[in-house]
Amino acid sequence: MWFTQATFIGVVPLAGRPLAYAALDAERRLLALAQGDLAEVVAFCGGQRQAVVAMASPTAPSRGLLQQPAYRDALEAPLRPGRWQQGRVAEFQLRRHNLRMLPTPADPARAPAWMRMGFRLYNRLRQMGYRPYPAEDSPHQVLETYPYAAFAALLGRLPFRKNTLEGRIQRQLLLQEQGLDLPDPLRIFEEFTRHRFLSGALPTEGLLAPQELDALVAAWTAWKAAAAPEEVIALGDPAEGQIVLPVAALHARYTSR
Repeated sequence: MWFTQATFIGVVPLAGRPLAYAALDAERRLLALAQGDLAEVVAFCGGQRQAVVAMASPTAPSRGLLQQPAYRDALEAPLRPGRWQQGRVAEFQLRRHNLRMLPTPADPARAPAWMRMGFRLYNRLRQMGYRPYPAEDSPHQVLETYPYAAFAALLGRLPFRKNTLEGRIQRQLLLQEQGLDLPDPLRIFEEFTRHRFLSGALPTEGLLAPQELDALVAAWTAWKAAAAPEEVIALGDPAEGQIVLPVAALHARYTSR
């Protein structure tokens, strides 16, 4: 079975910085966790005999489906006029669940740099033979995911902010629960002393950075999509790109409580 020989890769374009990427094998063992430029990530993905890549960014600009009155009328829930008509269907559907994200513009020139990086990466992957998930007959597949929504869906609530200490601990603990062999983030509390607090030097050894955690949940989502496709959900219209999340269904609305 191709799954047992595949590599599952999560890639996160970073604003003004290289891309963060993580890779797991079929047993969810960590193969890579690093940052690199576009050429390095393309080379890493291109060197895999079989792989599923989950990108934490849109794969292409919006096709303006939400600007079509007939399309909007056919949606399960009505869309109020506003800037969300400029985004994609998947982003609108996430917003209905209180999972907000930056809408993808139709004009690539209006997209932020990290989003344009995602467009370039997706195009390079397609040129190397990666096909949009699901493609059962292809050993190389690519999908889009959204780490914030993935963590929320797994938690059943909105996560803490990812740049905070509690947000990083929460995400790392959750990834451990999904079978990833990561350092125990709670061990840092063994080193919390009065002196460290007063000096502002809190210990964070073993606690992964936000971009690393995002890359890992993306890689795990790629693994989940291949290992148990009935346990993932794909939002949006395939014509403009779907967002895959590692749960079979979403809650009606996610909140912080």
